[in-house]
Amino acid sequence: MRRLLLLNTDLEIGGTPTVVRELAIRLRDAGAAQVEVACLGRRGPVADQIAEAGIAVTALEARGPTDLLVMRRLIRLISDRKFDTVLSFLVHANAMAAAASLWRRDVRFFQSIQTTQPRPRWHWPVQSLAQWVAKRIIVPSESVATVAREWAHVPAEKIVVIPNAIDVNEIAVREVARVGTATIGFIGRLDPVKHIPDLIDAMRRLDGVRCLIFGEGQQRAELEKQIAELGLGDRVILRGATKGPTEALSQIDLLVLPSEAEGFGLVLIEAMAAGVPVVATDAPGIRDVVRNEQTGLLVPVGAPDRLASAIARLLNDEALRKRLVEAARSDVINGFSWESVLPRYIATLGL
Repeated sequence: MRRLLLLNTDLEIGGTPTVVRELAIRLRDAGAAQVEVACLGRRGPVADQIAEAGIAVTALEARGPTDLLVMRRLIRLISDRKFDTVLSFLVHANAMAAAASLWRRDVRFFQSIQTTQPRPRWHWPVQSLAQWVAKRIIVPSESVATVAREWAHVPAEKIVVIPNAIDVNEIAVREVARVGTATIGFIGRLDPVKHIPDLIDAMRRLDGVRCLIFGEGQQRAELEKQIAELGLGDRVILRGATKGPTEALSQIDLLVLPSEAEGFGLVLIEAMAAGVPVVATDAPGIRDVVRNEQTGLLVPVGAPDRLASAIARLLNDEALRKRLVEAARSDVINGFSWESVLPRYIATLGL
């Protein structure tokens, strides 16, 4: 049986760490490989979740992206634990794994690119160098495949598209109906790429609606200032980090994702599986998951007025809401469940 190491840059709360956690557990439970997980940085909350599931986790304790000593610790980990296959996620982990491969040519290296963000721009030249040592580059969407080819110069024949997945059975389905004040929500990092100020601006145009923003990040102070300046403190609430999607989704009637770019948008399929309707932007990664007017509503990036109109339309049209929710859940069951996705990982990794 193969010995597989899943390596990520960090194991903080977020989409890619969640994918790593679920993939590790499901490959282990399927008997596909002996699986362990490592991260370049310190242990995070997702590391504890993986350990609680009975999978060994190693934090390589990198002091920053320029800490090259982490490569030595990674090589030692691969050697000591006798891994024959490494699947790394995100540019920092991909770069370190690529460097380690020069000393461990007997190990098979695979990589995953999970973003369509153009910034920071230096990521893409680094990824372009790292990809040469990988047997395959796994991406979650056609949008990521496009940027992998164009920005990281990955040969098309090396790219494998495997969407991210969820366990549909673990997400409770709720009936969303507008009664009194409607509650919309955002779930994710408080990061400029998410365009959360557009959502807050849209709230000025919405009556009888409140907004819960779940997550933490570098933009929190800026968002607090915007909320105060617009006088929306009683209707737009920063709720901080959430333990998981179910906790947040149970509190909202509609999910809004106004991002400039996503690799996939795991929270989208979590909402779609839960029966929570979605309004998002017609951006790379998002449009691979949400079909406009069929499983959700998409609006242009950076258009708060269009965002507000779509939110109001969906909240006020019960028939539209029901139609989109039913089609969205069907899409998740048929294309974004682990039952359909896991065999593709097993085949690609040769497990």
